[in-house]
Amino acid sequence: MTSWREPSKMGSDALLGIKPIAKAAKKRTAKPAIKETDLYGPVKAHFEAQGYQVKGEVGAADMVALLPCADPLAKDAPDPIIIELKTGFTLSLFHQAINRQSMTDQVYIAVPRKTGKAALVAIRRNKMLCRRLGIGLITVRLSDGAITVHCDPAPFTPRKIKARKTKLISEFENRHGDPNTGGMTSSGMMTSYRQGALRCAKVLHDEGACKAAYVAKMAGFEKARNCMASNHYGWFEKIDRGVYGLTPEGAKALEGFADEVASMM
Repeated sequence: MTSWREPSKMGSDALLGIKPIAKAAKKRTAKPAIKETDLYGPVKAHFEAQGYQVKGEVGAADMVALLPCADPLAKDAPDPIIIELKTGFTLSLFHQAINRQSMTDQVYIAVPRKTGKAALVAIRRNKMLCRRLGIGLITVRLSDGAITVHCDPAPFTPRKIKARKTKLISEFENRHGDPNTGGMTSSGMMTSYRQGALRCAKVLHDEGACKAAYVAKMAGFEKARNCMASNHYGWFEKIDRGVYGLTPEGAKALEGFADEVASMM
């Protein structure tokens, strides 16, 4: 007598007439590596359309574009344009461009235009750097050779933003001592605002719930009312109109920053 045995999954499928479906192997075709020479044709066509004669690998330059004239070396002759090609933004690329500025003011860098948020951020940031250095920036969409000129070579004068300067000096002047080590991350950084909040917490800890005007006077912090009302750190609680007290979180903060508080009060 043959003992009964439960068929395996594949065996039961076979009994039901179901043929197993083989998973198609996914073939990943590697994209061909981008080469600097891929940029040459589209960039050359761009400048030729503007009437320039363009030649590759002239001296140390990847590309040189020159408007036809009787005497290219004459003082009033148009400057040659130098274009440096790279497959991406690198420090070496900017070094090369700066070096080419000893020959002409008309220097561009050209890189492939990639997709995605990171690529857009890189273009925006490097465009700012190019403008600072007086260098032109060109990107090439390799799928169809489309050219985008993000900026042309031109002298740059930094525009000072008075509000930023005021904020910087104000933070410097209002900060007590030098509590932060340069280069540290923003997490746990001691700002003048946090110092002011700690002084407010110290006043409330020592004297109990107080009116905001009194706390501001004793803590030497003009923003005391707004600081306690917004309660960014969770250290304060509103007891009555214009009256604030200290929360347990505020008491813990005073313990954690005991040395900092002692140096200020």
